[in-house]
Amino acid sequence: MSTAIRDHDASASRPPTDRSGPAHGAPRHTRGSGTLAGTGTLVRFMLRRDRIKLPAWVAGLGLFVIYIGAALPQVAPTEADLAAASPLLSQPIGRMFAGPAYGMDPPSYETFFAGGYTLYLYLLAALMNILLISRHTRVEEQSGRAELVRANVTGRHARLTAALVVAVITNLAAAVAITAMALANDFATTGSLLVGVGVALTGMTFAGVSAVTAQLSEYSRSASGLAGLVLGISFALRALGDMAAEGGSTLSWFSPLGWASQTAPYVLDRWWPLLLSVGLAAATTALAFGLQDRRDLGAGLLAARPGRGEAGPALGTVWGLAARLQRGPVLAWGFAIAVLGVVDGLFTQVMLDSAENMPDALQQVFGAGELAAGYLAFLSVFSGYLTAAFIVYAVQGLKAEEDSGRAQAVLATPTGRTAWGLSHVLAIGLGAVAVMLVTGLLVGVAAAGVTGTGALVGDGFLAHVNTLPAALVTLGICTLLVGWAPRLLAPVGWTLVGVMIFVGNFATLLEVPDWVLALSPLHHMAQVPVEPVQWLPLLWLGLIAVVAAALGLVGLRRRQISARS
Repeated sequence: MSTAIRDHDASASRPPTDRSGPAHGAPRHTRGSGTLAGTGTLVRFMLRRDRIKLPAWVAGLGLFVIYIGAALPQVAPTEADLAAASPLLSQPIGRMFAGPAYGMDPPSYETFFAGGYTLYLYLLAALMNILLISRHTRVEEQSGRAELVRANVTGRHARLTAALVVAVITNLAAAVAITAMALANDFATTGSLLVGVGVALTGMTFAGVSAVTAQLSEYSRSASGLAGLVLGISFALRALGDMAAEGGSTLSWFSPLGWASQTAPYVLDRWWPLLLSVGLAAATTALAFGLQDRRDLGAGLLAARPGRGEAGPALGTVWGLAARLQRGPVLAWGFAIAVLGVVDGLFTQVMLDSAENMPDALQQVFGAGELAAGYLAFLSVFSGYLTAAFIVYAVQGLKAEEDSGRAQAVLATPTGRTAWGLSHVLAIGLGAVAVMLVTGLLVGVAAAGVTGTGALVGDGFLAHVNTLPAALVTLGICTLLVGWAPRLLAPVGWTLVGVMIFVGNFATLLEVPDWVLALSPLHHMAQVPVEPVQWLPLLWLGLIAVVAAALGLVGLRRRQISARS
């Protein structure tokens, strides 16, 4: 009797058989199966997630174009005024930061815009796509969300394909916005279209690069860092190539940023250099899909280096752990900033040799009669941009520790929130100090080596020391955001860096309002070594940095610490 009851219960607990198809629980082959299954759904999901970020990027690019187009006639009302300012872009230093300087003799508003500002549109498009691809691929795998999505009816290549489709949509929108704004400035149609397409294809080139680096490393910061390294090398190759000669040199053609610049909008209007961008974008995209087939979900092709069998005593403290976590960004960014500083310092004699033909406006930028000292002051500000960018990137690492849940493991020990946050802030701050001091010394040595003036060693070092408090204001503001509004860290932090670059490079020429100048911490310090050190602004900048960081740590104690779901 009991056996019959057990047999009846067992048969009742089994699921019924679907006689019209496979048994319940057996795999079903649906129409959407395959490596690209679910791509459309993921595209809609990604667009929904980025409904604010991507329109903001596109709108920012369009507003940049319309602002430059409206400001140039105000600053240079006549062609003679514009021609007087054109040497700012055609000199070797100008070409290093602006491009190959096509159409500067004589310039028009169109050619001045293309020769002085489109490079920054290409840079912004590259950054936009690096962040976009990394956010929707490697970040999702690292957080574990990609595995949950993959458990549904989604193909192996669906996520990467969807991310690239979103990149295509975003770059097309950027191309339309930029072209429309250029046409609104009454610029020529062909050149305006060429600028817009150049921005879109440069963005897709670095979307492909980022797709490749996302397959190499299992960590999002490393993947983004590798793509950023490619961008930095591209900028350096283009800068050196464009400095060598007007119109660029052979070295300029080894840079994806150089290809878009070599289209020479409004001057030559040649489309064929963009075929190089198309080819590289296609090659890197194909490579990314091939590499994805060779790795497991969540893993990277570059295996993480195994650590020591036993940790050192320093890692037993929160201070040693923070120093170890921030060591990689400090060394990578520090090396890149120092190398760029040395390269720029080696061009000091070239800048001095061209002093006779240098316009008054450019001489005023570099300090009139003290051109070498003014050039070193300019390089210290440039190092300040890069150091501020490093700080934003490094503070995002602090937030990543919280989002990943690793911070909770540290805080489960007797370590307090203040000590945890302060350890990272100090590690980043000391790293920034080391980067600026080493770079300043190397810049001075390079400048002294090519000019034979030993005093430039001290001048270069002092100029970078003078810039340091302004760069550390970025650390204070980012810490404040981490404590009170962590979601705003990335947009506000990178916007601050962008404002610093805009004010430092374009404010003098475009005569921007004083309140815009005041937004940049680098604007409030003296131009050392052309001018003597002004201690009061430096003390105020240092106080702002310390107070902002302290308030950020207070906020970190008061708000909830939780991993991103």
